[in-house]
Amino acid sequence: MTRANEGRETVVSFTEEERAAMKERSKEVKAARRGKVKDEEPAVLEKIAEMTGEDRVLAERLHALVKANAPELKPRLWYGMPAYGKDGKATVFFQPAVKFKARYATIGFNEEAELDDGEMWPTAYALIRLNAEVEARITELLKRVAG
Repeated sequence: MTRANEGRETVVSFTEEERAAMKERSKEVKAARRGKVKDEEPAVLEKIAEMTGEDRVLAERLHALVKANAPELKPRLWYGMPAYGKDGKATVFFQPAVKFKARYATIGFNEEAELDDGEMWPTAYALIRLNAEVEARITELLKRVAG
């Protein structure tokens, strides 16, 4: 989101990428209301297949980690991004770097993840590449979320 100060009034405008994500979310909500979506895994896999480079590698591996370690978290799309959750809510999501022209991909956790830890805790992690240590940390978080 960008902010431009024109005199005393602040004008807030969304980036093209943010507007596109909001349109995707609107379509997802409408499809859910119509009861058209039962199993969203094919749509998630399709979205992952559309990705390129490291985003695709990371998203594929995250999908595999969720399936193996937190099968209670069901795949779904959330703002056009792969996400996983329970009770119809997106709890964990993968934001590809290219989606918002960022330096890195992000794995994020919404408040339903309940990863509370004291007075302050992270809700999103920059993700550049996966190794055994990073996968172990993600797996630990997924298991906490699936609880």
